[in-house]
Amino acid sequence: MSTTSQQVPEHAAVRTALATSPRPPQPGALSTALTFGWRGMLKIKHVPEQLLDVVVTPVLFTVMFTYIYGGAISGSTGEYLQFILPGTLVMSVLFTTVYSGVALNTDLTKGVVDRFRSLPIWRAAPLVGAAVGDSARYLFAGTMVILVGLILGYSAEGGPLGVLAALALVVLFSLGLAWVFTTIGLILRAPNAVLNTGFMALFPLLFLSNAFVPPDTLPRGLKAFVDVNPVSQLVTAARELMNGSASVGEVAIPLAIAAGITAVFLPLTVRLYRTRG
Repeated sequence: MSTTSQQVPEHAAVRTALATSPRPPQPGALSTALTFGWRGMLKIKHVPEQLLDVVVTPVLFTVMFTYIYGGAISGSTGEYLQFILPGTLVMSVLFTTVYSGVALNTDLTKGVVDRFRSLPIWRAAPLVGAAVGDSARYLFAGTMVILVGLILGYSAEGGPLGVLAALALVVLFSLGLAWVFTTIGLILRAPNAVLNTGFMALFPLLFLSNAFVPPDTLPRGLKAFVDVNPVSQLVTAARELMNGSASVGEVAIPLAIAAGITAVFLPLTVRLYRTRG
């Protein structure tokens, strides 16, 4: 009886506190998005192995492509490095965008998304916050490629500003492309399926581009595809920025493509996020 009599006043005190205390203000869209962006950074902090794909892959591709194909394609590894580094920069960062869809699908299959939906927050905050967190991975992958290239002897004619502009352009394009894979992550039912689908979609776009070989010697039909390939537009702009000879039009094309992708797939992702059970 004494235990019951002690619990009743405690329950009453709790109800009184809840009834009289002012309700905390609802968090704004920006603060919630930044909170979810910080969540993505904390996942890397607690599981640093996630950074292996943005550390090992850029180094391997840059070194192997330079020394295996440099002599055959350009006559020397030094000349080929000048050509290929913007291509490996684009490839390494674009590959990282697939993991945006994988991470979202993992949250969905584990029930984390249901918890987010129950919170009194801006509905799109988990999606926008994840994009903010993923941008750090894109920057890290791109920085690794540039550092490896400089160690191997890459000469950036555009100087530090040209290199930074190329990196920023690639990251912005990747943020737009990531919405395609978040949409796929909400449609497919397993993270492995998202991963395989993403790489299957990226491989032809990357290797049927001007990232690794000049398209001049390609068959006419294949060259026509390479010329209109969005990845080719991005590589060309990054290459010219790093060489210090980029025009406004060359930079504007990949930015417009990224904006168009975002305009289509961001609303689609938000809609699927609200309705997918």
